[in-house]
Order: sequence, then C-alpha cells, then structure tokens
Amino acid sequence: MAKYKRVLLKLSGESLMGEQGFGINADMLNYYAVQIKKIKDAGLELAIVIGGGNIYRGLQAVESGIDRVQGDYMGMLATVINGLALQSALENHGLFTRLVSAIEMKAIAEPYIRRRADRHLEKGRIIIFSGGTGSPYFTTDSAAALRASEINAGVILKGTRVDGIYSSDPEKDPTATKFDKITFTKAIDLGLHIMDMTAFTLCRENNIPIIVFNILDPSSIEDIIAGKDVGTLVSA
Repeated sequence: MAKYKRVLLKLSGESLMGEQGFGINADMLNYYAVQIKKIKDAGLELAIVIGGGNIYRGLQAVESGIDRVQGDYMGMLATVINGLALQSALENHGLFTRLVSAIEMKAIAEPYIRRRADRHLEKGRIIIFSGGTGSPYFTTDSAAALRASEINAGVILKGTRVDGIYSSDPEKDPTATKFDKITFTKAIDLGLHIMDMTAFTLCRENNIPIIVFNILDPSSIEDIIAGKDVGTLVSA
C-alpha cells in the first residue's frame, strides 16, 4: 500500500445503518472512524466520499412523486448530513478533518476548491467530500471518481458489504466466483456493476485503480495498508 501516497476512500451511506432500516447507527459510525484512523496512522493522505443512501436515495424519488432532479438534490444533502456525522466521529478520535461540499453552504462546510483541497491533504488533514458532484444525475460513485482524478489520488478504495467483485451477486447466487484482479475492459465486457458507467469510465481514462473490499471486515484496511492482496483490484 506504501506505493499509494494519496488515497480516496468511497463509503456507502447504507453501511451506516447497521441493522437499522434507516439513519445512522452510532456503533457503525464509530467503526468507520476506527478503520479510517488506521489509514491515517499509516501516514497516507486521505480523502473520503460517503453516500447518502441511509437517508435518501434520489432514484427512489420517482416512486414518491418527487421530480428526479429535486430528488437528486435531496440525496446530495443527505451526504452532507453523513459527512457531518463522520467528521464528528473522526475528530472524537483526534483526527483533523475538513468537510467540503460541492453545494455552497458556508455555515457548515467549505466550498470545493481543488487547490485548497490539495493543500489540506498535504497538511495531513482528512477531507470529506460531500454534496456529490453538485449536479443531478450523477451518483456518489461518480463524485468519488471525479474527485480522485482532480486530487491525483493513487487509488480508490471502495468499501462494500462483500469481499470483492464476483461474477454475479454472491448474496443471491451461491455459485458466483470471485475475481482477485480484473481489468477495466474485462469488467465492462462482463457487465460487472462495480460503479456506475460514468464513474468507471472516468477511472479507466485517468488510470486510477480501484480496490473493492469488505469494509465490514475489521482486518481489511490493515491488510491493504500492509500491501496484501485484499478484495479485488481493478486496473488497466
């Protein structure tokens, strides 16, 4: 892992729910903070993008009769709520953070300015990117790929509920086989849904590898930092 000086960690909002049906579980929030601290303790520069699916999903807005664009903005605001919660949890562990939003809201978050974000990382602060890309129709995966490209991250660590990429959903198909390594091109050819296509294409074009791993396994982060093969590596 030492070959990556700067990393972007993509976390799902759903994982913050724990066993709850929605919202933020205090134990899961603290668990995230402990895992993130391991990355910082290893001396790496770290940025985070967290989703908002535990609070609101824009794609479900249509079912509620809410306009898609309005729904997407609601989802962006949900990522800010999660970002604030994560920021508080990280600071409780003695970490220095900056919450940055793609949607201007001066009272609670810095506006996104690439050079300022770069400086925060150089000074050892953890950046939490919230508000998605600031535009509707883009997922937080796309936000992660975009920000990783802008800050020249060496890798995207995508924490999920499974231990890598499989030929099909391992939670539904017991015969699914796991890939230890796979190229961007093969993943696209096989129709594997690692990220949405916009995000995935952006990573491929900017040659940013992706490590998909089980964030719920407490040893995963330490093993990745130690340079062990964990999860699935997607690269050129």
